[in-house]
Amino acid sequence: MRSALKRAVSRAGRGMRGIRWYVRELTDESAYDRHVSHLRKDDPDTPVPSRREFERWRTDRQERDPRQGFRCC
Repeated sequence: MRSALKRAVSRAGRGMRGIRWYVRELTDESAYDRHVSHLRKDDPDTPVPSRREFERWRTDRQERDPRQGFRCC
């Protein structure tokens, strides 16, 4: 009985992690994590911007380049 409960909890946890991953990818919330990972891999001495600086840079880039996506607001 206990092992069945543990398996059910484990499956539920995997399912929730999968849903979290999907939502983060769908909303592009994971872009900052990918950017930091890229910076650390390619040049570990490069200073890592704060999340706020990264979002400002990304928003500015999107507004300058119409190919980056439509921004209505």
